Formats: sequence, structure tokens, C-alpha cells
Amino acid sequence: MPQMQLTISYWEYDLNDGAIPQDIQRLIDKSIAVREGAYAPYSRFQVGAALLLSDGSVVTGNNQENGAYPSGLCAERVAMFYANAQYPHLSIRAIALAAGEGADLTQSPITPCGACRQVMLESQGRQNHPIEVWMVGKNKVIKLSSVDSLMTFAFDGSSLKK
Repeated sequence: MPQMQLTISYWEYDLNDGAIPQDIQRLIDKSIAVREGAYAPYSRFQVGAALLLSDGSVVTGNNQENGAYPSGLCAERVAMFYANAQYPHLSIRAIALAAGEGADLTQSPITPCGACRQVMLESQGRQNHPIEVWMVGKNKVIKLSSVDSLMTFAFDGSSLKK
């Protein structure tokens, strides 16, 4: 039985060196700013997500906690569901994620939880176009060219289709 191996490619950027494309830098800035509106009284972990749509517009979301855990919702899903509901004719080109407490970003870039990865993957599959993922830390940004890189051996629902 042969052993198999999976690898992914990603890019690492310095948040402050000016090498990030201008439209993505704007997206990153929005993800950082929208964190401030997160409702996170329990975890104090504020997350912001910003989506770049195919027409150039930006949709944002932040995490919304609830005392009746797990009734809250992550920033990524808030933004993705809103974009899919309000702009079903537009594709999502990129998502930027930033997290931290108060004014401080996390030292390292954060990654989406499993539920958010699944929602992002299904959105990407519906639109038949990759979604770039930009994960932001205090000084470093990681870029993935597709949600597929977050979800190896992903459940895509194809076995349920007839």
C-alpha cells in the first residue's frame, strides 16, 4: 500500500511592505476595521471578514456570539451568507480575515473554522470560480489561491446528487 502525500502552495506577505495588491489591501483594511463591530463579550476574540465581489464591491461581516452557545455565527459565514443572499448573481473573488482583541491583531494569521471552510468551499463550488483566501496577522499575511487548499478531501455533496 503506497503512502500518498498532499501539499499546498501559499504566499506569505509582510503586511506593511506595500507588495499586496491595492484591491486586496483595501479588503484587508476592511476586515481589520469591521472587527470593531463584532459582538464577542464571551470570548473577546473579535473577527472580521471582508469579501471582494466580482463587480469590485465589498461585503463585510464579523462574529456574533450568543449566550446560548452555539447560536452565534462566525464572521466568515456572516459575510458569505449575506453575499450569497443579497448578490446571488455576483461571484466572490477573495475573502480577507483578521482577528484579535481590541486594537491588537493576532500575532499570526488566523484560519477559518471547519464550518466556515465548508461554507466557503460550497460557495466556491456554486460559482465555479476559485475564492482567494487572505489571512491576516499582526505583521504577516498568508494568501491561498483557493478554498480547496483549506479543505483537502472535502465533502462537497456530490455523492448526494443523482
